[in-house]
Amino acid sequence: MNTILLTNLIKIRWTAIFGQFAAIFFVEKILEIKILFTECLIVILLSVLINLGAFFFQKKDNISDKKVFLFLLFDTSQLGVLLFLNGGILNPFSILVLAPVIISATYLKSLWTVFLSLYSIFLVLILKYYFIPLNWRNDFIIPNLYNNGLLISLIITIIFIAAYTYLFANSSRKISKALAETKLQLNNQKKITEIGSLSAAAAHELSTPLNTIFLILNDLLKEKILIKNKNLFKDVMLLKSQAERCRDILLSLSKSPHLLKDNFFEKIKIQDLINLSFEKFNTNKVLKIIFEQTSREMSILYKDEINYAFSNIIQNAIQHAKNEITIVISRDLEELSIKISDDGKGFSRDILDKLGEPYITKSRKGMGLGIFIAKNLIENVDGKINFYNSSKGNAVVEILFKGSILIK
Repeated sequence: MNTILLTNLIKIRWTAIFGQFAAIFFVEKILEIKILFTECLIVILLSVLINLGAFFFQKKDNISDKKVFLFLLFDTSQLGVLLFLNGGILNPFSILVLAPVIISATYLKSLWTVFLSLYSIFLVLILKYYFIPLNWRNDFIIPNLYNNGLLISLIITIIFIAAYTYLFANSSRKISKALAETKLQLNNQKKITEIGSLSAAAAHELSTPLNTIFLILNDLLKEKILIKNKNLFKDVMLLKSQAERCRDILLSLSKSPHLLKDNFFEKIKIQDLINLSFEKFNTNKVLKIIFEQTSREMSILYKDEINYAFSNIIQNAIQHAKNEITIVISRDLEELSIKISDDGKGFSRDILDKLGEPYITKSRKGMGLGIFIAKNLIENVDGKINFYNSSKGNAVVEILFKGSILIK
């Protein structure tokens, strides 16, 4: 579904209708140039009827690409008829044939724009040879060379404007879609974190009553009356086994680092954050972490953006590494630097120049959004990210954080 609204198309057409009426009225009444005023008025009134019909009978404001194309096709045809009645492509308003093409190239898929551009070119060719001349008050002689040049210029302009507008609009649509995907992924990550917080809180709150249950059960199992009653003893043992099961579940929750983020856990060790992302995606690769001018105990503020960005970058490194991923962590007074590299083939030149843009990938499995999402998430927390190849030809992703903002 495209993003153009029917109400906008209706407003644009009302503007065109009033402009067309003002033009024929000005030429006929003010300039006193004789034109087919009644015929032109009928053509304009047809647009009025179509616009009123669209306003009253089209219930949905979001319409399909096909309906938008038909809408623009009618506008192009209506303008073509007016130009036919008023001098063809020699009419100064013939340039308006570009307007529907620009709208199509901005909002519709390329196929519809190609169809509308071809139709507009066909219309211009027809109007070059078939039209009703304007009744100029003075002699108005157009050289044939200029007439042909005007035709060629209109055709070239239609093609150029359509291609130019589509390329830029398509790029904008891709970036908007990628940003929407980034927002969706981040929201999902935050929901997972919220579930983890609830799990951590549940594990914390349930541990005390569970310990009390174990204490009472152990005391009951020592009672001689209970030991002699086999049925009752069996029921108590069942209760104990279920309580042990609850304890195991709570223990498994407490061992998951990503489930431990609640109000009491506002910071995390960098090494733990890296290991968390690495273990999530690793199968048979080796992780090597090197600390330069900093401590292994150094922590950073926990943020969902940082966690998700690290996951994307490390996952990408694992996919392209042969055997080993190396992460070098260093810190000075101003910045924290984290360099993530792998022993793969490195970034190719054509990819390196475009890294950070959406839909840049050599893999057929992915959408090419991972690095784009990571870059935006890092920048959202006032960080920086750089991509380059090392002297050995290995891919390096360097992440820089301001110590005064994120280091704790």
